[in-house]
Amino acid sequence: MGDVVPAPWGGAYFVTGFDACNHVLRGREWLAPDFAWQERQAHSERWEAPATQEMTKTLSRLNAPEHTCQRRSLGNLFDRATIERMTPHVDREVTRLLDTLAEQLRSGGADFAQTVSEQLPIGTIGSWLSLPSEDYPHLLEITHNQVYAQELLPTRSQLAVSAGATKQLRTYFTELIRQRRAAPGDDVLSGWIRTWDGLEPDRDAADEALYRLTMFITIASLETTATLLSSAVWHLLDEPSRWTWLRENPEHVEAAIDEALRYDPPIHINTRVAAADTVLAGVPVAKDSMVHVMYGAANHDPRRNPDPHIFDLLRAGSHLSFGGGAHYCLGASLARLETRSMLTQLLSRFPTLRVVSPPVFASRMVFRRVTSLGVAI
Repeated sequence: MGDVVPAPWGGAYFVTGFDACNHVLRGREWLAPDFAWQERQAHSERWEAPATQEMTKTLSRLNAPEHTCQRRSLGNLFDRATIERMTPHVDREVTRLLDTLAEQLRSGGADFAQTVSEQLPIGTIGSWLSLPSEDYPHLLEITHNQVYAQELLPTRSQLAVSAGATKQLRTYFTELIRQRRAAPGDDVLSGWIRTWDGLEPDRDAADEALYRLTMFITIASLETTATLLSSAVWHLLDEPSRWTWLRENPEHVEAAIDEALRYDPPIHINTRVAAADTVLAGVPVAKDSMVHVMYGAANHDPRRNPDPHIFDLLRAGSHLSFGGGAHYCLGASLARLETRSMLTQLLSRFPTLRVVSPPVFASRMVFRRVTSLGVAI
């Protein structure tokens, strides 16, 4: 239908071609749908929903200069040195989770998504932020509910569920920051507190910025990585020869991760708005029009990745699953670390692993979430 396709409800476009999507993600003439844009919209019910309002304050919905300020306050969040420091912990966490998986498999089957994929990201980010492990189940539940506000066309009931979860997230992280201020340490959050106290003389304003950053980084680290972990395992086991080949050629684990990201990205849709009247891939787009970047479609553009329907471990292709430009995924290297560690140990410990029930996905369009994946040996 083309690289840029009008949405049936008008005033918006689906962007499907790789080059067009890449241009939107990286171009300065395309903005996140921030508060300024929302205030200009005629139909404001969705944008006034509590969960939407809350997410519009986070990094993913900010534009320069506010986005630049908040991003710089974080530094290079997961640089090489940080990833190296985190690697032993991630490896230990993977070992612990796979021990649990092994126990379940000896008794019959196991749900890989619930046992491993859901638990590794919260264990990783929770340890990094020094969150109490007893809070992990609560954080997972409210995160799953909160992301409904980020759907393409959320229903009223979904927005209501998301509003309740958003309120719980604010309560949790506001209290966390209060406690960390009272007893600062050498952890990441204490470091952010010191940074923002130097940037913002108003203590309340600093704490609000800290809440938004901590909340956003936590929830952004969970849904997407958990889906990548399940998706990678599913697509490798779907054709047993892939699993066998990768066991024999473990040096290609990184390539397998990239192919999983290309073939079935954790996020299928991202949205930008035109900063001015423009033309995209030959299609006129008016100022303030929404364009929905279709990651899955872009990654399957045969002009970029020939035979895109084939899951090819040696493809060495390219994908946009981590976004691009100013909003490139903060946690890309962390997601790679978790997936690499999990696949490396999983391939070694479970040579005969197989799928007994295909993945079940949550009923969502934007954030794909695998709720279960049955495996056995």
